[in-house]
Amino acid sequence: MLKDYLSPFAAELTGHVELRAQMNTARSVGMLNGSMVSNVRAEQGGVCARVYRNGVYGFASAVEYEEESVRRVLKAAEENALFLDTRVQKGRLALPALPGGMTAVDKEYIDVAQKDYVEFVRAVDDYLKEKYPQLASRTVVLRHNCMEKLLLVSDGTNSHSVRPRTHFVVRLTAEAPDGMPVEFFDVLGGGEGILTDYFTDPAQYHAKLDEMVETLMQKREGVFTSAGLKDVVLAPDLAGILAHEAVGHTVEADLVLGGSVAAHSLGKRVASDLITMVDFAHTLPDGSRAPLPVYVDDEGTPARDQLLIKDGMLVGYMNSRESAVHFGMEPCGNARGYAYSDEPLIRMRNTAILPGHDKLEDMIAAIDDGYYFTQTNNGQADTTGEFMFGIMMGYEIKHGKLGRAVRDTTIFGVAFQMLQTVDMLSDDMVWTCSGTCGKKQPMPVGMGGPAVKCKVNVAGK
Repeated sequence: MLKDYLSPFAAELTGHVELRAQMNTARSVGMLNGSMVSNVRAEQGGVCARVYRNGVYGFASAVEYEEESVRRVLKAAEENALFLDTRVQKGRLALPALPGGMTAVDKEYIDVAQKDYVEFVRAVDDYLKEKYPQLASRTVVLRHNCMEKLLLVSDGTNSHSVRPRTHFVVRLTAEAPDGMPVEFFDVLGGGEGILTDYFTDPAQYHAKLDEMVETLMQKREGVFTSAGLKDVVLAPDLAGILAHEAVGHTVEADLVLGGSVAAHSLGKRVASDLITMVDFAHTLPDGSRAPLPVYVDDEGTPARDQLLIKDGMLVGYMNSRESAVHFGMEPCGNARGYAYSDEPLIRMRNTAILPGHDKLEDMIAAIDDGYYFTQTNNGQADTTGEFMFGIMMGYEIKHGKLGRAVRDTTIFGVAFQMLQTVDMLSDDMVWTCSGTCGKKQPMPVGMGGPAVKCKVNVAGK
């Protein structure tokens, strides 16, 4: 755990100043066909300071974390802010004050021995090797990362947070009858926490591994999709990625200022009236803990939920303290930096489309000719809302019933146009937090949603 070298400087902080000490920890073991191909044990830490002066920020960081380095980065950040102020001369007023206080560590961190990662991965690989020799290749990865942050601010809420997450990923490949390789991978377990919270007995994942192989064999016999605008049902995993990639980034205030499609859409209809979308801070509507909770962001802002779309209408953006002033909104704790050397950027936390009232079987039954897409293998979107997602697994829908599995394909379109075609949402909700957002800096994020029935462009023959 980080030692507190920041508090002695509290009396010296004037104006708006942020001091942040941080340690990022990574642990990972991976095997390919029984051979170890990765064995990572890494830490990256240091301290940074950011000073606000008349509309500009001065920033400095150091890899050493001790009292002298804290003093040094604080002085450097103050000098950088002064230099920028004399050159840029924005002449803006001080940022509005925030509530003070302290949020302490709510989760102790235990560093699990590397051999425990190796033993778990080897046991899973042995099971696949012995039971499924027909597989062309198998990759088993157990990965863990943790972000510990100690934050001291002159104006706002101080905090000490520890956010570990651990996930287990399996990738399988088989040869299709036409000789082409067919691949399927999945995150089989994990979430916020350490290895021993989830992965003490490899046998408890045998049933999921068996299901994976069965799905791969279905895909091996699969057909190619036909191209065109199709009626589809997107499984919850896809809805979560859609919420994050195709919609979420367009309503981050820094990208709005950069000209995203949402810049002129506030207060306007952007989706079907079934769609409500929220960026949750730390607690879900049922009172449970969010997949990756954030209680205080790296600017000292107490985190709250940010409503983005309500009944199809765009009603809010995700903000930093500075952008919130520009748009006349309240900051909700979305400014976070990945490493000690990174300035906070506006980032999503736990972004989701809220569920509806329909049953998945009824949604499938409502489609005469279309597809049920269950999993993606990649995806991207730009600030116009145009998106393209790779589909790794899915099934035909014929006359309201599931048909043959389909091979890899792609769906694409414009998010706000596609969301206006949504006419059914399932009444369940699925969350995932294995992903990392790549907006300038990597950042762990949570995503969620129900199954979505809509129209979308499908690539194919």
